[in-house]
Amino acid sequence: MKFTSALRSGVAVAALGLALSGCAQSSTAAKTNAGDAGDAGIKTVKVFISGDTNIQSLWEKDLGPAFEKANPGYRVQVQIDLHGEHDAQTLAKLTSSVEQKKDADFDLVDGGFVSKASGASLLEKVDTSSVKALADIPADVVKAGGQGGIPYRGSSVLLAYDTKTVAAPPKTLDELLEWIKANPGRFTYNSPKSGGSGAAFAATVLDKYVPADARQKMTVGYEKDLESTWDQGFETLRGLNPYVYQKGVYPNGNKQTLELLASGQISMAPVWSDQFLTGSANGTIPASVKAAQITGPSFTGGAAYLGVPVNSPNKEAALRLANFVLQPEQQAEIVKEISGYPAISIGRLPADIRDRFANADTNNLRKGYFDQMSKDMNNLWDQKVPGQ
Repeated sequence: MKFTSALRSGVAVAALGLALSGCAQSSTAAKTNAGDAGDAGIKTVKVFISGDTNIQSLWEKDLGPAFEKANPGYRVQVQIDLHGEHDAQTLAKLTSSVEQKKDADFDLVDGGFVSKASGASLLEKVDTSSVKALADIPADVVKAGGQGGIPYRGSSVLLAYDTKTVAAPPKTLDELLEWIKANPGRFTYNSPKSGGSGAAFAATVLDKYVPADARQKMTVGYEKDLESTWDQGFETLRGLNPYVYQKGVYPNGNKQTLELLASGQISMAPVWSDQFLTGSANGTIPASVKAAQITGPSFTGGAAYLGVPVNSPNKEAALRLANFVLQPEQQAEIVKEISGYPAISIGRLPADIRDRFANADTNNLRKGYFDQMSKDMNNLWDQKVPGQ
């Protein structure tokens, strides 16, 4: 199993902006005897992360040290903009650095707007000649990140269910909607604004009624005039109020949804694949709780992309690191450490890792809405669904 045509998304850039604004945190993945980053003979790759601390830990404790060990003379230095709070600012400053032909102060980026940076010609164009490992990733997934995007991990929203109370889980969206009404109080999802798993459920219900050509436009740009196609979906969501947990209680965030499921207060809910797999592994989610993907349509998911700024003075080193991250050993580490989906063919990974994705259909993942479309959807959900 691997990412396919249905799996597209965008991901991140930044560092010059944070170097100027002082909002980035920096550290070196591993110490060497060579001294500081500027020491002769040492090639330092500055990795900028726009994301959470689990991704920072992945780079600092796993990917960075492994790269340094396999590539003597190279060093990985990590900076982070926690939760991507300064994405817009950083992208603007990256643009400015390219226009002024100055160093962006980072060489490889991992975050939420790589596709935007790629589309603006801010990233080095990549193909199998510069990143050989891309040959093991479907071309349409690579294309989704733009000419400069390098897919290296992913996740999706799944339908989690407690086998103690659910003998036969729904396999399609229609079956899920029927199950919710037939089992009042046993299902819920977090408010879309508070977390992606709830947003994915809401978007999937909306998509049941949205024409394919309209939806495609809403995944790549801001098409406010097409939001009228959501009307029937919002009516369906509003109609579920009497049947969800406590007749209309929507948790605040992905974590609260998982807690309700783990405690047995509900029997079914949409959850993020990485959070579910991590919780299953560490015991916070009972063994009786399983998860699978639905169809007709499926829940949304996506790839995370790396990018090399076109003005980086260390392109060779950055591309070497990107190719290294796509090797089976590092892909397996991503699965183990953050429960991310591998970007390369899952057949190239150990059997125990392949088993972790036995019920997570990575071949049926759909791209989410364009950022501004998602924000409008979340606001409209607040207005149209709860308490109606």
